[in-house]
Amino acid sequence: MNSLSKHKRLVLAVFHLVLGVLFLSGLIAKAYSLLILFFGVLYIIKNKNENNEAIYWSAYLVGAEVLFRMAGGMIFYELPKYAVLIFLFVGLVVEKRNHPISLSYLIYILLLLIGIAFVDIPFNESIRKAIAFNLSGPILLGVSAIYFYKRPLSLLALMDMLFFMALPIISMTSFLYLKTPDISDISFGGSASFEASGGYGPNQVATILGVGVFIVAAHLFLKRRIFAFFSIDMFLFTYIIYRGLITLSRGGMITAFLAIGAFTYYYIISRENKILNLAKYSGLVAMFGFALFVYTSNATGGMLENRYANKNAAGREKADITTGRATLLASEMSAFLEHPFFGVGVGGGKYYRLEELEIQAASHNEMSRLIAEHGLIGIVALFLLITVPIRHMFKQPYLARAFLGSFLIFWFLTINHSAMRVAFPGFIYGLSVAVITFKEKEEENEL
Repeated sequence: MNSLSKHKRLVLAVFHLVLGVLFLSGLIAKAYSLLILFFGVLYIIKNKNENNEAIYWSAYLVGAEVLFRMAGGMIFYELPKYAVLIFLFVGLVVEKRNHPISLSYLIYILLLLIGIAFVDIPFNESIRKAIAFNLSGPILLGVSAIYFYKRPLSLLALMDMLFFMALPIISMTSFLYLKTPDISDISFGGSASFEASGGYGPNQVATILGVGVFIVAAHLFLKRRIFAFFSIDMFLFTYIIYRGLITLSRGGMITAFLAIGAFTYYYIISRENKILNLAKYSGLVAMFGFALFVYTSNATGGMLENRYANKNAAGREKADITTGRATLLASEMSAFLEHPFFGVGVGGGKYYRLEELEIQAASHNEMSRLIAEHGLIGIVALFLLITVPIRHMFKQPYLARAFLGSFLIFWFLTINHSAMRVAFPGFIYGLSVAVITFKEKEEENEL
């Protein structure tokens, strides 16, 4: 597949700005999501996934998932996870190339399925829904890892894939601009703001906006354009950060900044003049970040600063920096200690908390959920998930590590503050075990 020209990129980017406006109609959003699913499968089969079409369609849907939910464009809640799983599975089946299959990830999926045998939830609850809600994300991760494991991806193909993921995030920015009140009319407090998130969950909105921040940053580093002009891309970069910060949801933005930090580190040591580059990039990022944070904090009446300093609206420090997540984590560790071998079963953590603590809440931490609901089997699964990509990453050149390390950070931190509510962490984990190739010198020259 030839890399997208600057003209095509500009046309697609502008189209998606307009698409965000059209998505104010839930009917249009719903029809569009079904078209993506239908044409995605059709296109992958027609081309026999010859140029990794499956990853482009998957990346697009991963970027669009939260937007579809915000706009009421879902036939059912988990549609994007199943759709991405279908794209990747169909791609594996129809492609003609030989592809190494990782025994580690086959074992991981089998370990997850064992937990189904120990499901123990109230009789009036749906076992199917409990299993689907808790295992759709982890199973997607397993299929994504199998698809990408040691799969060669050229740097240009990777950048095009990230561009496709960014397109619906561009739509999200125009959607949020029109959907949210003027910032001066929003009453910010000491918690995440639903008003500034378009009326939808700030955690998921900030997570995907954080992904957008990273993608635009990677394009800026590698001198690749989204809107064809540097000044417009810089404005987009600034505006996405601004939109993410005013949600007052910390997890998504902190994850993005840490991923950009890791990317910056490996990018700098992959270049010549390392010290000069370190001073230049670090200085620019520090000044730019500080100025934007101060501006946004003032716009929120100082609530942004309070939020990141773990203070309430009155400026007093909160007792719990995790906003209740520590309590959920403690309950899941307690469930593991009571059921160490096979856990409380898939979906059982929620009902264990309800019975023991009278707290009705789903887990926000995928790692502790795995341990609580799968016991020692969950610990083995986590061990595989952490060790395989780390060993793989350190065998790659520095510029490849810039991407692979960032992808792994995104996966690890996202599942620790937002579990696997969206398809993104499962898909991005798979990318962390791909092989990024730099065989064609003209690629680096173009980038």
